[in-house]
Amino acid sequence: MGTPAPVAPVLERLCRVPEVDVVAAVTPPDRERGRGRRSEPPPMKETAQRLGVLVLQPDTLRSRSVQNQLAGLEADAIVVAAYGRLLPSAILEMPSHGCLNLHPSLLPRHRGPSPVATAILEGNEVTGISVMLLDEGMDTGPLIAQWDYALTGQETTGELTDTLFDLGAELLVEILPPWVRGELQAQPQDSAGATVSRKLERADGAADWTLPAEALARQCRAYTPWPGLYTRWEGKTLKLLGVTAFPAYRTGAAVPGQVITAVSGNGIHVVTGRGVLALERVQLEGRRAVSGEEFLRGYPDISEARLAVGP
Repeated sequence: MGTPAPVAPVLERLCRVPEVDVVAAVTPPDRERGRGRRSEPPPMKETAQRLGVLVLQPDTLRSRSVQNQLAGLEADAIVVAAYGRLLPSAILEMPSHGCLNLHPSLLPRHRGPSPVATAILEGNEVTGISVMLLDEGMDTGPLIAQWDYALTGQETTGELTDTLFDLGAELLVEILPPWVRGELQAQPQDSAGATVSRKLERADGAADWTLPAEALARQCRAYTPWPGLYTRWEGKTLKLLGVTAFPAYRTGAAVPGQVITAVSGNGIHVVTGRGVLALERVQLEGRRAVSGEEFLRGYPDISEARLAVGP
């Protein structure tokens, strides 16, 4: 069970394991997207069809007919990776070896919907991938296995998500056969160390220039690809696609959001609550993405601007 492109390697790796017979891939129904409202399949569906795996796309998992259909597959285990829906107890109890969930954090840290972005936002030095046995809670089930992953401090959420699910695919194929043979035991999570991430909203990406420059730089990486870090200038949205923090730079009497003389190189530099943020790559609403230096040449008035703080 899965949906987005980053979890496609999980299905692909499972299909290459001799001991594993993938009987079906379960993913949400196709959705209409874009201005033309064209129907687009979930990436998991496209991967499954390419691999010759049966695809099921139920609107709900609580339907008795859907549950009977899943039961008819006689699966020994269900693997869940970014499926996006909670499984009802009837399905959790269905496979003899349980429902195994791949979660891109070191549980019990960063339970919930945004574990990867949260690890970046909080400046974690280490994250990882967990394989847990699903229960009816939100990422609260017992742990089967975990692998650590050291962060460089340069990853975006998109890049790190891909990396962690690639890692998770390796971990899963390593532990699945011994798990089914009864050679591994799941261990309860330590609830005392639990933290919960929240669902990201579009408004989260609005730059609050009163924050420290380093925090804004982490937001830029954490909110890539969505919702993105952005600000407002002359009534238009200015996307901040690449930034560099200068936390030690003293800004004197300048106020947060004020554009000042270049600190390093010839580009756009914005005063923050602590230090300065260099806008290395930006995109004005309705325009193409350009370097900060090129944008400054095309729109010199921004050098005297004070950018909006927050939404």
